[in-house]
Amino acid sequence: MIDGTPDPGLAPPPQVRALAAGRSIRPVWQNELGGLTFELGGDPHRFVKWAPADSGIDLGAEAVRMRWASQFVNVPQPFAEGRDETSTWLVTTALPGQSAVSSRWRADPATAVEQIGLGLRALHDALPVVDCPFDASVEARLADLSAHPERLDSSRWDDDHQHLTVADVLTRLADIPPVDRLVVGHGDTCAPNTLLTDDGRWSAHVDLGLLGVADRWADLAIATWSLGWNYGPGWEPLLLRAYGVAADPQRTAYYRLLWDLGP
Repeated sequence: MIDGTPDPGLAPPPQVRALAAGRSIRPVWQNELGGLTFELGGDPHRFVKWAPADSGIDLGAEAVRMRWASQFVNVPQPFAEGRDETSTWLVTTALPGQSAVSSRWRADPATAVEQIGLGLRALHDALPVVDCPFDASVEARLADLSAHPERLDSSRWDDDHQHLTVADVLTRLADIPPVDRLVVGHGDTCAPNTLLTDDGRWSAHVDLGLLGVADRWADLAIATWSLGWNYGPGWEPLLLRAYGVAADPQRTAYYRLLWDLGP
C-alpha cells in the first residue's frame, strides 16, 4: 500500500458507514500505514479519517493539535472522534479547496508549487512558537526512533538512502545541524496536505498529527522532496523562492534522512 487516491469502489469500514448515517461516502485518500480518509456527502459535508488500531496513527493527538492550531490558522475542526478494539476515527469539518495533487493542480504544477511555498511560509509565520505545547525537535524524534528500532530496517527506506548502512545512518543523525529558525512545523509537508482554492491560492493545511516546534527545515526538506514524487523533477527552486529562503543542502539532507526513518 502506498499513499494516494484509493479505488473509488473501496468498501468503507463499518465504523465509517455508521458515522455516515445514510449519507454518501467517497474514499479520497489512503496512506502506507493503512489509514483511510472518506468524504461524507450532505450539508455540511464532513471528512472521516479512519485508522487500524495497530497502525501507529494517533488521531487523538491530531485532534488536539487541530484545536490548538485553529486559534491562529485555517485548519479542519474536529467534529467527533472515537475508537474501538479494531480502529480509531476522527470526523472533521470540510474546508474550501482541493488537494495540491488533485488532477486540476497536477496539470498546473507551477501554481501548485508556488502556493505550497507561500502557504508553508504563512503557516510558519502565524503559529506562535512560545505558546506551542508540542515538541517536534530532533532530540524528541531521535528518542522516538530509539523506541522503534524496526525503523532501522533498510528495506523500509527511500531509494535515496538505500546505499547507507545502519551505522552510516546513526552517524549522520548524531551530527545534528544547528537550528536555522524555530517554527511550529507542520510535520508532514508532502504536497497533498496543502489545499488550493479554484482561483489558485492556498487556503489551508490538513493532516496535522505531527505538528510541533522544530527547525523550519524539518518542513522545507520534506516539502521540496515531495515535489518530485508528485510533479516531477525541477520544482524545488520555485518552492524555496516562494517561501523566501535559499537552498540549504546540509539541513535538507539531514531532515530527509530523519523523516525517512519515521516522521
